[in-house]
Amino acid sequence: MYIKSLKIGNVELKNNLILAPMAGVTDLPFRRIVEKFQPGLVCTEMVSSKALYYGDEKTKQLLKTDGEKKPISMQIFGSDPESMGFAAKYVSELADIVDINMGCPAPKVVKNGDGSKLLLDLGKVEEIIKAVVEHSKVPVTLKFRKGWDNNNIVACEVAKIAEKNGVSAIIIHGRTRDEFYSGKADLDIIKKVKESVNIPVIGNGDVIDEESARYMFEYTGVDGIMIGRGSMGNPWIFEQIEHYLRTGEKLPRPTSQQKYEILKEHIELDIKEKGECIALNEMRKHISWYTKNMKDSSSFRNEINHIDNKETLMEVIKKYFESNN
Repeated sequence: MYIKSLKIGNVELKNNLILAPMAGVTDLPFRRIVEKFQPGLVCTEMVSSKALYYGDEKTKQLLKTDGEKKPISMQIFGSDPESMGFAAKYVSELADIVDINMGCPAPKVVKNGDGSKLLLDLGKVEEIIKAVVEHSKVPVTLKFRKGWDNNNIVACEVAKIAEKNGVSAIIIHGRTRDEFYSGKADLDIIKKVKESVNIPVIGNGDVIDEESARYMFEYTGVDGIMIGRGSMGNPWIFEQIEHYLRTGEKLPRPTSQQKYEILKEHIELDIKEKGECIALNEMRKHISWYTKNMKDSSSFRNEINHIDNKETLMEVIKKYFESNN
């Protein structure tokens, strides 16, 4: 049986399916929608340790958890041990788990030496882990990639450094920074990492449905899986995978009406959180994800991209989903 409770330090997750932290995606409204489908843990968008260190109010807003279920993981990034230690102390007052980002491939992140760039300096990796573990009041996890490029595959070394310095669980994405999200995630490296340490290992990369989830568990032996892009426009994925791995049966796919109801709630949560102007702009990508592969989705997406008020948007969305029944 692959679905089970998972202990990370002193935090017990009801299951081992976890929502990945994704910049610009896993904000408070999205997490509240996903929580309806029973993941074991959700993670905030990554926040800059430097921004927290200097008291940036906009960054602090990313850590709001109003109305959310526990447990919640908060992810911090940076390459300066002092600010990472500060951020760990700050965030551990709010979160159940503090996660260190050493996987982000974005150019604006790596140009400052943060995210996956740290994988080129294992000494710095250790310094940062030590600073975060020392200052955090809650369990610490580490999310990282298999390496910077194919000449620098360091996943097993990083895993051992993490375990040695008090990290409670690790999340390994089976791609290098060079690969970004192209090609296929390397399940062999995830398997090797799992075999190299005794702390829980969570596999990440290309889990998009029930079969890919089962294969990740089966092939690598991981203790849990983290789902990122597979949840975009598809919060049902957690419930679907949990049911399938527990019973061997697939749940019916959501109907157009069910999709409409969830999307409507998502939009309302976003407007309440950010105001109509910002929310409608930000929700366009989510609406595109929710309607992917539906009939006439391309012309529908084009239409909603020009709408700037809630009433018109909701009318157009309702009509579109009714036509897809």
